[in-house]
Amino acid sequence: MPAHHSDALIIGGGHNGLVCAGYLAAAGLTVTVLERRQVVGGAAVTEEFHPGFRNSVAAYTVSLLNPKVIRDLDLPTHGLSVVERRLSNFLPTEDGRYLAVGAGRTRAEVGKFSSADAARLDAYSARLDRIADVLRALVLQTPPNVVAGGWRQALPELLRAARVGKCIAGLDMPLRRELLQLFATSAGDYLDRWFDSDPIKAVYGFDGIVGNYASPFTPGSAYVLLHHVFGEVNGRKGVWGHAIGGMGAITQAMARSASARGADIRVGAPVREVLVERGRAVGALTDAGEEFRASAVISNLNPKLLYLKLLDAAVLPADFRERIEHWRCGSGTFRMNVALAELPDFRCLPGKAIADHHTAGIIIAPTLAYMERAYFDARLHGWSARPIIEMLIPSTLDDSLAPPGQHVASLFCQHVAPQLPNGESWDSHRDTVADLMIDTVNAHAPNFKAAVLARQIMSPLDLERTFGLVGGDIFHGALSLDQLFSARPVLGHGDYRGPLPGLYMCGAGTHPGGGVTGAPGHNAAREVLLDFRRRRLRRHPRVGP
Repeated sequence: MPAHHSDALIIGGGHNGLVCAGYLAAAGLTVTVLERRQVVGGAAVTEEFHPGFRNSVAAYTVSLLNPKVIRDLDLPTHGLSVVERRLSNFLPTEDGRYLAVGAGRTRAEVGKFSSADAARLDAYSARLDRIADVLRALVLQTPPNVVAGGWRQALPELLRAARVGKCIAGLDMPLRRELLQLFATSAGDYLDRWFDSDPIKAVYGFDGIVGNYASPFTPGSAYVLLHHVFGEVNGRKGVWGHAIGGMGAITQAMARSASARGADIRVGAPVREVLVERGRAVGALTDAGEEFRASAVISNLNPKLLYLKLLDAAVLPADFRERIEHWRCGSGTFRMNVALAELPDFRCLPGKAIADHHTAGIIIAPTLAYMERAYFDARLHGWSARPIIEMLIPSTLDDSLAPPGQHVASLFCQHVAPQLPNGESWDSHRDTVADLMIDTVNAHAPNFKAAVLARQIMSPLDLERTFGLVGGDIFHGALSLDQLFSARPVLGHGDYRGPLPGLYMCGAGTHPGGGVTGAPGHNAAREVLLDFRRRRLRRHPRVGP
């Protein structure tokens, strides 16, 4: 069977792989994408999970998708439409009240619990927004890379470091201190400095543990909080929205954009190994025995899957491989999608007709202490008896997802252990935990359990088997200080280049990390194109099929 040839070969058709393909194809390169599953999109896909009911299977809400990526790939022309939530968040409290967070409403809502906290909101938001602006400026930059060698190798990295320094230099000293604190301290400690009342700390603190298997008082969790606030929807900063048609609408638009630019996207093509010749990555071999060759081999996979599963240990530096073995993954995530006969009727805010709070991110986790107990409970027993749940009901904003008068809900549930204690399998406990999640929502909305017509369950093990999210990790690796920026995934390889010439990374295991951002794919494409311009990579002759 003759080999297939292209300039760039992308392993994995998740959203970052599709973004990378779109940019490379737009630059005139021949591009092939190999996707293991029968549909592109990775964890950002929409499926019908019950007759007449469709929903986003894993990734479930929009904010971090970079506006430059949307513009450059012309995603609206290819079908992308994002609508904003009518209310950002809705949090039932333990005393039967609730907190609603949204534009023009948050201050009055917080004032129900603490007038002092309400008065601090503007200062808190202004400070966090200013720091988030720095992150936005860094998201599409390649981090300075720690390199061995002389000045020739070091000079480009020094220039990158200078650009980073310029971003930070725009902050005054109080904001620089705040930035340091956000990187080094916990979300709980950070929020305790600002606020007194539990509900507002819980709403903001939830962002510090989303996809993060940790207590809100774990050092470093304040950065995860910050990671979730630098997004925007339709030009509005910090806003969350919903893609019409679900998250799959995003990746289908990306695929159409890349295909229109000439990319060859192949599904049902799992890669068995990365081909290495004379110390250089030269292509990939699929399970079906097809050989694909390219000057640039670009992986959209979790670094553990790329370096530990697709490459022979002998071709990698020993220290590098050891560090990949210890790359920390596991986000304590349990995902469910449910078909509903009717909307939940909350005790604290009754009503089954669509209201603003039904369009919000509904947070079942009334205090930071509740979140901390959930984490320690999961560490001890495998899952929390009182879990953390964020529920979205996207059919309140997109009536194409469910039959008239009925709805679909996404339940993003935490904390559960990525690996259960005593060697037990998630396959033996997934339904028990799913029942617990439904009962937890039902405690706040007593009609919920009876309204569930069907459910789709994704334990951490299911997320790993289906989407390659190792340990169920939605970020492809913990967002901790030792796994960020120039150290993502390994210090010395923070510039999207692997340890083998010709091998690149474009997935969430690189800067700036997880979430449906498109930024790693954008940045990796820029570095690949730079190497073609520098003649470190050469265009493939047009031979073969």
